[in-house]
Amino acid sequence: MKNFSAVILAAGAGTRMKSSLPKVLHELSGKSLIKWVIDAVSRLNPDSIVLVIGHKSNIVEESLKGLNVSFVYQKEQLGSAHAFMQAGSVLGKYNGDILVLSGDVPLIKTQTLRSLLQSHQKSANSITVLAAKTPRPFGYGRIIRNGEVLEKIVEEKDASPAQRQINEINSGIYCFDKNVWAALSQVKPNNAKKEYYITDTVAVLKAMGRQAGLFTIDNDIEIKGINSRKELSEAQKIVQTLKIDELLAAGITIINPSAVYISPDAKIGADTIIYPGAFIAQNVKIGKNCRIEGSSYISNSKIGNNVEIKYSYIEGAVVGNSTQIGPFSHIRPDSVLKENVKVGNFSEIKKSVIAKSVKINHLSYIGDAQIGEDVNVGAGTITCNYDGQKKHKTVIGSKSFIGSNVNFVAPVKIGKSALIAAGSTITRDVPSGGLAFGRARQRNVDRKDKKVVINNKDGGL
Repeated sequence: MKNFSAVILAAGAGTRMKSSLPKVLHELSGKSLIKWVIDAVSRLNPDSIVLVIGHKSNIVEESLKGLNVSFVYQKEQLGSAHAFMQAGSVLGKYNGDILVLSGDVPLIKTQTLRSLLQSHQKSANSITVLAAKTPRPFGYGRIIRNGEVLEKIVEEKDASPAQRQINEINSGIYCFDKNVWAALSQVKPNNAKKEYYITDTVAVLKAMGRQAGLFTIDNDIEIKGINSRKELSEAQKIVQTLKIDELLAAGITIINPSAVYISPDAKIGADTIIYPGAFIAQNVKIGKNCRIEGSSYISNSKIGNNVEIKYSYIEGAVVGNSTQIGPFSHIRPDSVLKENVKVGNFSEIKKSVIAKSVKINHLSYIGDAQIGEDVNVGAGTITCNYDGQKKHKTVIGSKSFIGSNVNFVAPVKIGKSALIAAGSTITRDVPSGGLAFGRARQRNVDRKDKKVVINNKDGGL
């Protein structure tokens, strides 16, 4: 395949979305519409990608910061050909082919774009139009043929009743050679909307003695444009169905496919079972033979094999093999749980490393901590990691036993095989093998003793 560059048209306001957010920044499965298109074409290694932006261009540009793309600006919304013309400031002297895409057509596949480019280059066309057959052509430009030859493209509003019956439609995706700039300069706004249509370049190029061609696909799903919230939700259903089918075919059990959300980029091992209510967001890898139960949310995390997760929230974490989480646990970013860890109901882990075979079963907060192997953490344990200005670390040695309702005032280090008495507040380091108490001494009194004075102000005796 010869060299090419890509132009993505993304200047429209998207008024039918009824949103303050530019249309191309609305998300489909956790990724903006424009990012779907950029990713699809980037896999073909174009020489450059030029984005034509207009409506709230500063927001669009900021959202794509760091990507290897160039921006040009369409200040007035005068149609698709006018938008494309703006890319001439970057590509006007470029000699390779130019692939033109729409920023609101997110489901286009990389392989389809590759095939379009190959067909265009093999046929030596000046323009090749990606077309599709569909039983629902309403709203799309119609392909007008003379046998196998592309004659022109007629927009919906300009089509005759007979032309509107044609079910071969324009996708809004094209390949051009370097003659496109001369053709664009001859496009006139002779249509119902008084706009400059990129589709008019077909007739212009043919009048110049150049060749126009078609590459038609049978699956119109790929070229589905997103112009409203309803269409966005329909696209979401398509993406989910494709992902669910992929996982089922790979040996993953999904109890009720209509009651879960699984990101397209999720990787899940065989024999894992996904129960209703699960929400598996972007950048998640789940191993083999896991059980994801209840309304569990997982994002940006790596989950090992044989893991059980029940009604829990996991974000930005690494979870080792044979670990049990939940019900109602919260595993926060930068947490690492090694093998065979158990984090139980209403416990929270934040930015901590938990070694293998640790049990944190009930009502605990473990933040900025490092816990060694085989430690038992009693109910109600808290690492007091924040002093109002800085976060501090708690280190607990392996095989230690932490009684219930213990507060560790960080920074503090607990040695190996230490025993921390229930109800203690620990403010100093504890040596290995040590026993630490950090609580007031209990005193029992006879309530009938008239000499005992109760201080009602502070509850003391």
